[in-house]
Amino acid sequence: MPKTLFWSRTDVPGADHALAVDRRGLTARGTALAVDPIAFTCRYELRTDERWAAEGLEVSCEGAGWLRTLRLERAAGRWRASTAEQGDLDAALAAAGQPGAGLPGTEEPERLAEAIDVDLSASPLFNTLPVRRLGLRDAAPGSSHRIVAVWVLVPSLQVVPAEQTYTVLEGGNVRFDSEGFTADLTLDADGFVLHYPGLAQRH
Repeated sequence: MPKTLFWSRTDVPGADHALAVDRRGLTARGTALAVDPIAFTCRYELRTDERWAAEGLEVSCEGAGWLRTLRLERAAGRWRASTAEQGDLDAALAAAGQPGAGLPGTEEPERLAEAIDVDLSASPLFNTLPVRRLGLRDAAPGSSHRIVAVWVLVPSLQVVPAEQTYTVLEGGNVRFDSEGFTADLTLDADGFVLHYPGLAQRH
């Protein structure tokens, strides 16, 4: 049976529900929804290899009058991104008084070459990838790892590289730092996020 993981957003109205199988690496599918910057529903499917290195991610993000999809695949150390779009997300954002989202995917996949992990913005599930891949639940407090993640922005599905640092805290929890943002993540025994301050709380 897969694990069922349900988070409520604590920053804006929203939630994230994932079904995850983590016996040999991770396969997971989930649905995240929120009202910021406009109301959207995001569906994702993730798979890693046995070492918890990301192999692929498929994401769709949908709102009133628009739909975007993204497929990310890593093979032989290279990332490929393919996208599709229906409707006009930027028009929907403009109507809500929000800035434009830009194009989905990436025009410079070579910038992602160093990345082993993927991170879907606003979904706590994805922090588990480096936690498990690097063995952070069993690491000594104070140990720190800098990684580059393939960061997928929601709802635009724009893909950018993001430098992230994970520092082990007492009790097997971790401090997450990325480009000036810091949060101390509370983890369960399997490395899945229980509490992400300022973002989500698991039930």
